[in-house]
Amino acid sequence: MNNKIHYSYSNIQLTFLVILRVLIGWYFLYEGLAKVFTPNWTAFGYLIDSKGIFSPIFTAIAENPDILAISDFLNIWGLVIIGLLIILGLFERIGYIGAAALLVMYYLAHPPLMNVEYLFPTEGSYLWVDKNLILLFTVIVLYLFPTAKAIGFDRLIFNKK
Repeated sequence: MNNKIHYSYSNIQLTFLVILRVLIGWYFLYEGLAKVFTPNWTAFGYLIDSKGIFSPIFTAIAENPDILAISDFLNIWGLVIIGLLIILGLFERIGYIGAAALLVMYYLAHPPLMNVEYLFPTEGSYLWVDKNLILLFTVIVLYLFPTAKAIGFDRLIFNKK
């Protein structure tokens, strides 16, 4: 019995899923490149300002220069690589898993809770649902409805036709 799932999208579904994939990929790529080209960029301020039950972990990362340097490197280049993978449709699902992992970390570091104020202003007023959570679920949807084997480098690599 073949358990392999075959995806069959209409042209409009495929078009909008690919557009969404490229937009999400661009978001990650640009966030990474903005950090690459910002001299001495560090996540120190973001991590030290963490709130919620995981804040001791994020604060510990910020307070250890060696771990912070590793965290900064992984964050910057993770964003760049994830963005490229998603845009190009190259090992698409690996890109989505990486994106989801980063988004979970961002959400846990700065959860949108009641009566919590952060040093850096947010883009709006949130309660439980913020940009990171919405992006996380968008990435999950894209993971569940992949498009790279139809339009992307995965088609060239994995298409047996």
